[in-house]
Parts: sequence; structure tokens; C-alpha cells
Amino acid sequence: MTAEVGQRSRLAAVDNLKVLLVAWVIGGHALLGYSAVGGWPYDEVNEVTFEPHVEAVLAAVLGPSGLFLMGTFYLLSGLFTPESVARKGAGRFIRDRLLRLGLPFALSALLVWPLTLWPAYRAAGHDVTPWWVFTHRDPLLDSGSLWFVEILLLFSIAYALVGRPRAEPFTLTGGHLVVVTAGVVVSTFAVRLWFPARSGQIGDLHVWWWPQLIAMFGVGIVGARSGLAQRVPDRMWRGSRVVAALTFVSVPVAAVVLGVSDLAGQAGPFLGGWHWEALLFAVVEAVLVVGGSLWLLGLAQRRLTRDGPLAAALARGAFAAFFIQGPVLIVLAVLARPLPFPAEVKAFLVAAVAIAVSFGAGWLLTARTRLGRFL
Repeated sequence: MTAEVGQRSRLAAVDNLKVLLVAWVIGGHALLGYSAVGGWPYDEVNEVTFEPHVEAVLAAVLGPSGLFLMGTFYLLSGLFTPESVARKGAGRFIRDRLLRLGLPFALSALLVWPLTLWPAYRAAGHDVTPWWVFTHRDPLLDSGSLWFVEILLLFSIAYALVGRPRAEPFTLTGGHLVVVTAGVVVSTFAVRLWFPARSGQIGDLHVWWWPQLIAMFGVGIVGARSGLAQRVPDRMWRGSRVVAALTFVSVPVAAVVLGVSDLAGQAGPFLGGWHWEALLFAVVEAVLVVGGSLWLLGLAQRRLTRDGPLAAALARGAFAAFFIQGPVLIVLAVLARPLPFPAEVKAFLVAAVAIAVSFGAGWLLTARTRLGRFL
């Protein structure tokens, strides 16, 4: 999440990119809560949903970004992990990660998230208890958005135990990225034969997303030796930009050609199994996660370099904002239930307020309390 998770990066571009990504994730979750296809827990109890054609348009315009933003987070984390392990040693590094990532995940999965969803179910007319929410929702040990840190914790521990930080330079090339992209395509398609996209596993492990997350974490680790955190080479950045842009444009075109207008009813073959649609989806996702992540990082290094007081404050609170977004989004959605607005209005209203509240509260938590040591 952060350049070094839980600590503020000294690279303004990385900090600013982190802020942008967190805001985008919060907004995206708000929209998914009102979608028929789902993807955020409020969709289980929502009172209104997008009109199908509106949802199709939003998915075509905004949806592709959702295929690679998590991969970008893992790229950023991987870029700074080798230096952290080398500086702290494997034992201290693992203890730090268990405290900063493992403890918040456990608290969210066991306590905060069930208590957060309970009033949402009650507001929707379900006479349930927090214990029912904890034991009856799929998947068991859902932690909201903190599945991200659970998986990052596992990857970080694995690297600390078996990885060996190397100081010698390494030149990451476009050819390497092509190989990585191909590997993500094949492994994603294979994994989704057993774990279709958006399926639930105990602990909300998102196993169907692991190929791209492992790949981008690995690109970050290797890229650390190429100076990727400081500068994505111009040729690599331009190539990634072209590939990402073409893929973005092709998604809505492909949706029209394939006649996809109702995501909730037509998504099945794309999510996994022996379907050509699943292979196509894996190709689009792989191209976007590799090309899109490097394009975003290079863009930040060239355009998002401001390091003033506001930028510093936003960066300081970004990690905390990511942690608390779940309760903030659910509470705001519950408060908005009585409003006589369609989903097309409610979703964007909740998104805007949630982004502001999450970052404001995140900044207060880190700047004004002792929690700043951990977030």
C-alpha cells in the first residue's frame, strides 16, 4: 500500500499515486454497493441498483481500472520490500508486518466488520445479530477491504523467509514484462478453473486474483534493483501507456460486439471455467495489470510530484483511510437509505462523502493520535 507499508514514502510521486489509488478504491467500492453485479458487501442489502444499461456503461468506462489497481498497490509494495528486509532483517520485518497488517486484519475480520454490517442488515429489515452476520456470510472471516493486507502479509512473510535482497543493479526490460504478462494470462485462466473470479474463500483470500498480485509484487521486487521507484524508463512508460490505452478502448468495443448489456446476467462465462470468454478476460486483465500499473507509476513520476503541506497530509492519512473505508462506506450508505434518490445519485454522493471522511479521519488518526506509529 505505502512505499513501505505503514510508513510514509519519501518519494512524492509514490505518495501522491498512493493517495489517488486509495481515493479511487473508496469511490469504486461505493459504486459497487449499488450495482447488480456486486463486488462490495452493501450490494447484499442495497435498496436501489443501477439501471442495467447505466451499469454497463459505468463498467465499460470505469471497470477496466478495477482490474489492475490492486496490482499497482502490490507493485508499489514490492518496490520497497527488499530494502526493508535488508535493513531490518527477516525477523524484525516479519514482526512489523504481523503488527501492522496482521493485527488490523484480525480485528476487522473478527469484530469490526461483523459489527459494521449488522446495522446495514437491520436497516434492510433483516432481524439478525452480529453473531449471525459473522457466521452466515460467505466467505467466513470476511474483513471488508482488508483482504488486501492479509494477502500482502502472506507475500511479505514468504519473501522474508526465502528471498534474498540483492544490491546489484538489474535492467528490467519490455521483454521481461511481455513474459510476465503471458505468465499472468496462463496462470489466471488455470486458477479460475477452480476458483472463479469473485468466488469466496475462507478469509476472503481472493485466490482467483493471486496470479496478478504475485506477478506485480515480484515485478516490484525485481524493479527495485532497476530504480523503478525513482523512474520508469521513458521507452517502457510510453509502451505501457499505449498498451493500457488500447486495452481500455477495446473493452467497451468488445462489450458491444459481444452483446454484453446486462453484467449481472451475462458475467458467468467470463469469470472462469473452460470458456473462451474466461480466457479473453484473463488476457485483458493481464495486459492491464502489467501495462496499466507501470503506466500509472510512470505518470505519477512525471506529473504527480507536488510535495506541499496538503499533499503530505493526504499521503499521511492514506493508509489509515484505506483501513477505515469499510465502516465509513457502510454507515454512509445506511444513512442515505431514506433519501428518495436513484442509485445513479446515491452512489456518487456516498462515494464523494466517503472519500472526504475517510481521508479526514485517516489524517486525524495518524497525525493526532499514537496510532500514527502503526498506520
